Amino acid sequence: MRVTLITRDNPDSLHIRLDNRDAHLAYIAETGVVEMAGPLLDVAGEMCGSMIIMNVDSIASAQAWAANDPYEKAGLVKHVRIKEWKKVIG
Repeated sequence: MRVTLITRDNPDSLHIRLDNRDAHLAYIAETGVVEMAGPLLDVAGEMCGSMIIMNVDSIASAQAWAANDPYEKAGLVKHVRIKEWKKVIG
């Protein structure tokens, strides 16, 4: 099943994102479930969250993935929204 994770960063935490970006990207590569991903940007063009499309067995698998993401472990993430997603175009 495909799911989307949409995260929102804690305020004033860009330094946490930058400090943990390499570990986050390595985690994406290691787990092999992410199909597309990228940062969300605020009005100033600064990274302020993420959108991740992944292919997993269950919502519980996506929740576990999110809980083990280095960004989450570093305290970057204020809120995570996980929803099943159906690809129609692209």
